[in-house]
Amino acid sequence: MVKMTRSKTFQAYLPSCHRTYSCIHCRAHLANHDELISKEKTLMNRVPHVIIISSVNVGCGPAEERVLLTGLHAVADIYCENCKTTLGWKYEHAFESSQKYKEGKYIIELAHMIKDNGWD
Repeated sequence: MVKMTRSKTFQAYLPSCHRTYSCIHCRAHLANHDELISKEKTLMNRVPHVIIISSVNVGCGPAEERVLLTGLHAVADIYCENCKTTLGWKYEHAFESSQKYKEGKYIIELAHMIKDNGWD
C-alpha cells in the first residue's frame, strides 16, 4: 500500500514497517525490498544493479531498442520523479523468448540507491 503525503503530493512513501530502497540523491522511496527479484553482481565492466518488480516515485522515458548483454530489448530509461536523476531502465519488451520474464521489470543501479527502514 502506498501512502501519499499532503506536503508533497508527487512523492509516494512506502510503509515504514518494510525495508525499502530510496534514491541516494534525495531519499525518495523507490521500492520495497519484498519486490526485489535479484541483485546482480559486477561482471567484467557491468554496473551492479537490482531487478525489481515495481517501483514508486519513478518516471519512465520513451522506449527504444537496445542490444544488451542478453540480446535485443525495448527499454526505457527510468528516473527519480523527485530529483530527476537517471536510475536505470525498465524492460518494455524482450525479443528473445528466454528473456520475456524481464518485461515490465525495473533495473535500478545500486549506485543510485540507499537502504532505508529496518536494515541491520
